[in-house]
Amino acid sequence: MDFLRPASWEEALAAKAEHPTAVPIAGGTDIMVEINFDHRRPEHLLDLNRITELSEWEVGEESVRLGASVPYTRIMEDLRTELPGLALASHTVASPQIRNRGGVGGNLGTASPAGDAHPALLAAGAEVEVESVRGTRLIPIDAFYTGVKRNALAPDELIRAVHIRKADGPQQYSKVGTRNAMVIAVCAFGIALHPGTRTVRTGIGSAAPTPVRAEAAEEFLNAALEEGGFWDSGKIITPSIAKQFAELASGACNPIDDVRGTARYRRHAVGIMARRTLGWTWEQYRGSGRTLEGAA
Repeated sequence: MDFLRPASWEEALAAKAEHPTAVPIAGGTDIMVEINFDHRRPEHLLDLNRITELSEWEVGEESVRLGASVPYTRIMEDLRTELPGLALASHTVASPQIRNRGGVGGNLGTASPAGDAHPALLAAGAEVEVESVRGTRLIPIDAFYTGVKRNALAPDELIRAVHIRKADGPQQYSKVGTRNAMVIAVCAFGIALHPGTRTVRTGIGSAAPTPVRAEAAEEFLNAALEEGGFWDSGKIITPSIAKQFAELASGACNPIDDVRGTARYRRHAVGIMARRTLGWTWEQYRGSGRTLEGAA
């Protein structure tokens, strides 16, 4: 196994172009486990730790440009206001040691359906900035996941950053595990209210071959909130609406039975999380004063 150690982003792109099968390593919290257990033996590892810009972020007027290697700890401590859903998801990632090393770029590169960041990124409507020697492109998060542990990256591309719109409304994240810490998700659910567009977005993890949105549930809830005047009035969402939203979210799952949980349990748990996180976010919205602005 050859260890490639570029000193700059340009050198990293050149190395990836020359060795398209090279596996990037930054935090190493996924790939090192596979190597240690002899589940994977790549010909080349591409070390990105000397490229400091990957660990930086920029907060703009409307969005955050998050470097691929920004540690989860930094998201939790410094971007909680701008990216509340992702900050909540970051709290659930493994141990403090792994949160200090791992970043969103690793979750995206691995593209495991159990990656903790995926539901929050889907709910926020992120875009993934990827680059090769051929140029740069932005991939909408909805188009990024292409199969089980597969993504839309070309062989010569690397993830440089993630663009995430700053929260304009409450966001929540919930995860079910077989214990309280250091656990891979049995299933997870993220939700984001977007009062500016009067829409709701969701994200589901570890309950389908890829991270997915509960699109039917979103469409139902968007229509119910608009037709019922909920955005302006801020009135409590009725139990029947919450129940239907939960059932549709559960129906978006396509899970498997494995050692962490059964398919039936995952569907049930996603429905519970959908109902609860909807309740939490809506209570935050009702108490934020936004309803008065909307009614003015």
